[in-house]
Amino acid sequence: MSSVLYDIPGPKAKARNATFGVVASLVVIAVLGFIGYRFAATGQFDPLKWSWLEYQTIQLDLLNALKATLSAFVVGAALALVFGAVFALARLSDHAWLRAPAAVVVEFFRAIPLVILIFTLYYALPKAGVTVGVFWSLVIGLTLYNGSVLAEVFRAGVEAMPKGQSEAAYALGLRKSQVMTTVLLPQAVRAMLPTIISQLVVLLKDTALGFLITYQELLFEARYLGGLGEFGRPIIPTAMVVAAVYISLCMLLSWLANYLERRNRRKVRYAGAAVAKPTVAETQDELKIDTLQAE
Repeated sequence: MSSVLYDIPGPKAKARNATFGVVASLVVIAVLGFIGYRFAATGQFDPLKWSWLEYQTIQLDLLNALKATLSAFVVGAALALVFGAVFALARLSDHAWLRAPAAVVVEFFRAIPLVILIFTLYYALPKAGVTVGVFWSLVIGLTLYNGSVLAEVFRAGVEAMPKGQSEAAYALGLRKSQVMTTVLLPQAVRAMLPTIISQLVVLLKDTALGFLITYQELLFEARYLGGLGEFGRPIIPTAMVVAAVYISLCMLLSWLANYLERRNRRKVRYAGAAVAKPTVAETQDELKIDTLQAE
């Protein structure tokens, strides 16, 4: 037997895949064990290098850095979603004067590295007499880059919708803008939700680039704490703590995506069951009609 994309593995292939899986797991465990051994050998687990976590001032500084990271993420994510939706609709427009400039904007900001965007906003714009500040330099850079990627995600989602959806909406007398905003785009967002959340995870991790322009987020705070001589310059312990925070935030976003996807599947399944199953009143009406026809 075979599926559309690949042949279903047989007994030998399953055994071979299981062997490869065990070997890969052992290699990963060995690498992690070696890293842990080297950390222990170089004194990275010494109490002095972790004593900075006991100070309330440092804990508050880390919380403020986390707040700064989340602030940049929330504002950047909201603006990127709006940017992506607007430019996706513009690229799907029937008017060339609207579609062509939107395509140029999206492709332009997708092609520019995010670091260059942030540097341009923070260092170059003040030379032209425009100052946007550290926070907005980071947020605008995140919005332009990730919003351009999301615009392509939305556009692909809308174009993947069955043609019958738009044809039915046009048959009801809806205009092109109404079809896009009320019929196609909401369905595309639900269909592309995992991809959207994945891009938001990328946006969250990209907030770490703010330390390059002295935005006091988690990575900036970790770099400062890692250089403190009174704690033995604990750069690796602080990096481990900050990495754990980033991993936790990304896992929360992934959990949210899985939750929303399961919820959408349940809603669609229940809606289909409600449509397929007639109500008691409908069944009684059908019986009455059959009785009258028989008489």
